[in-house]
Amino acid sequence: MMNNDNINWFAMSDTALVGIMGLYVKHHRLKQNKTQEQLAVEAGINRSTLSLFENGESTNLLTFVQLLRALKLLNIFQEFQVKTQYSPIQLAKLEKSQRIRASRSGNIKSKPKSRL
Repeated sequence: MMNNDNINWFAMSDTALVGIMGLYVKHHRLKQNKTQEQLAVEAGINRSTLSLFENGESTNLLTFVQLLRALKLLNIFQEFQVKTQYSPIQLAKLEKSQRIRASRSGNIKSKPKSRL
């Protein structure tokens, strides 16, 4: 597998990026000592589809997900996780708005007022 430390991802064509995805799958398939047939069966796709994918041919995103699942590499999707970041001011406002006490329920009868 190529070293991606100095790759300019933005300068690459879409076709080249699909080729990198294919190389990634092929690298991990071989690292796990699986044949194309074995991986295709585990992923629920045809061997020819896997071959096309590994060779950088355009298939679809679902195929890539199925292959990652079969290779137990779904952890790469952690990079796609949206993380909410708060500024210190926003955190202070959130903490201030949290309840400190429970309010009285409407079902509690209040004490009768005395009549004078």
